[in-house]
Amino acid sequence: MIGTVRVEALSKTYQVRQRKGLFKSQKSSVEALQGVSLDVQAGEVFGLLGPNGAGKTTLIKILTTLLIPTAGDAWVNGYHVIRQENQVRASVGCMLMGERGLYWKLTGRENLEYFGALYYLSPVERRRRAQEILDLLGLKDLADRTVETYSSGQKMNLAFGKALINDAPLLVLDEPTNTLDVPSASELRAIVRNLNAQGKTIIYTTHIMSEAETLCKRVAIIDRGKLLAFGTINELKASLGRSQVTRIEGVISSKALAAIRQRPEVEQASRTNLETVDILTVVTRNGHESLPQLIETLSQTGALIQKIAPEEVTLEDVFIAKTGRTLAEDTSAR
Repeated sequence: MIGTVRVEALSKTYQVRQRKGLFKSQKSSVEALQGVSLDVQAGEVFGLLGPNGAGKTTLIKILTTLLIPTAGDAWVNGYHVIRQENQVRASVGCMLMGERGLYWKLTGRENLEYFGALYYLSPVERRRRAQEILDLLGLKDLADRTVETYSSGQKMNLAFGKALINDAPLLVLDEPTNTLDVPSASELRAIVRNLNAQGKTIIYTTHIMSEAETLCKRVAIIDRGKLLAFGTINELKASLGRSQVTRIEGVISSKALAAIRQRPEVEQASRTNLETVDILTVVTRNGHESLPQLIETLSQTGALIQKIAPEEVTLEDVFIAKTGRTLAEDTSAR
């Protein structure tokens, strides 16, 4: 049971107040999770994927006993998250709030030793673990500086180190590369792979699908509180069948997007607006055969096409096929 997670029909509903004018407000319900069921196997890197506001953080807060579910059950390392919450906490290493979970007036070393004390490590053991983590993350030269003097990336690295202090069999990492530059993010992913090779089970949440493809064997895609897809990366890609993904760059209006979505061979279409170009991602059921019709439709609606690139199916394409949106289009808060 060590390193395993089992989730059965987990739901979480929040009661929130919405302001109506200056002095009035009314209550409404927000369903952050809706009947999610999944499992995490011992020794795997499991990806929990979805856009910001999908419900990922709500789920892992339940798994780490920070929230109580409205309905459903979950077990972590064989312990029930409500009835055996202390055992769950002792057997999990968590990175949930990034740099906000650190004490900025303490040094990096003091932060790690403090959190080691919360896990009842002896003074000798927590000093040893703190030094090992500082060496592992390249923070030894900063160890005795207060955290408020760290860069954002250095704070994120220390927050990651905090999750390692109790040497738990299960690590829960919530967007660990958020705010890191490319080299630092690559180094952190390498450390995650090494920890997994040592036998640790890792739940890795991210909204970056390409990151999940490089780390994870199995993934769950969550959006608006619902589990949309669950399985190995190859299984999810294969779920699109003969569907072809085509990316078209240029100047593409909302009118052109709407016209593409009306075509019978188009399963899903979404548009991402960048500073200098629009990127239209189209999932069609008959592959390259539909390309002339797509070009004709775009031309008729005044689109300016700069580049057309049929591509291999990715996890991002699976998400688009399930929702009709790119990850960038959903920024709703939960």
